[in-house]
Amino acid sequence: MVVRLVGSLEGLLVGTVSYRGFRFPPEIISHCVWLYHRFSLSLRDVEELMPGRGIEVSHETVHQWTRRFGPVYAAALRRRRPRPGDTWHLDEVFIKINGEQKYLWRAVDADGMVLDILVQNRRDKAAARRFFRKLLKKTRSVPRVIVTDKLRSYGAAHREVMPSVEHRSHKGLNNRAENSHQPTRQRERAMKGFRSAGAAQRFLAAFSGISPHFRPHRHLMTAGHYRLEMTLRFAIWDQVTGTTSRSATP
Repeated sequence: MVVRLVGSLEGLLVGTVSYRGFRFPPEIISHCVWLYHRFSLSLRDVEELMPGRGIEVSHETVHQWTRRFGPVYAAALRRRRPRPGDTWHLDEVFIKINGEQKYLWRAVDADGMVLDILVQNRRDKAAARRFFRKLLKKTRSVPRVIVTDKLRSYGAAHREVMPSVEHRSHKGLNNRAENSHQPTRQRERAMKGFRSAGAAQRFLAAFSGISPHFRPHRHLMTAGHYRLEMTLRFAIWDQVTGTTSRSATP
């Protein structure tokens, strides 16, 4: 089975992220951001890991780095992705924020690449319409097929926003989108929930851009292919973060 690679090293530009005013070098900052978004670690977990490398940094500083650089890294990684496939899977799940129920809307393509996420208060027609429009604007493309569960809001919004796109409504066909929620659930538990809808949106937007970059479909690869793919992905990460060595990573 052919697995789509992230891309080629040819033509990648040297990272343009500005670290002016930050005391720590880019290698340490990018490493902490990588740890926080790749693994189910809290800010204090990252703080406790760094002394093993001779680096003393507070969890407050790590928090500042993740908020400042996480979205920048994620956006740069998205720009280097191939164009999304023509079949999109959409799904929504509830999340608890300060004891209130919100809904996380997510869209992935046929390869499981996260196209966009949106935290909203409801899952009615207006919420589905808002998500569709945001998705089309962000991807700058129109799919051939969208696959959703049987929530009627999807059908109503689909007829209004993208009537020419084929709509398949079947819960059994939407496992790819449902499985895409699992890393988010793991992070939600590690973080003991989100403090606000805005904080959830900011974190998950960065998380959905960084975490999948380091999660290729390993079960579809040989060991040699996986090592080559991860070497390529770390090289792209170095380009995105403006670092030139892996001295701060395992």
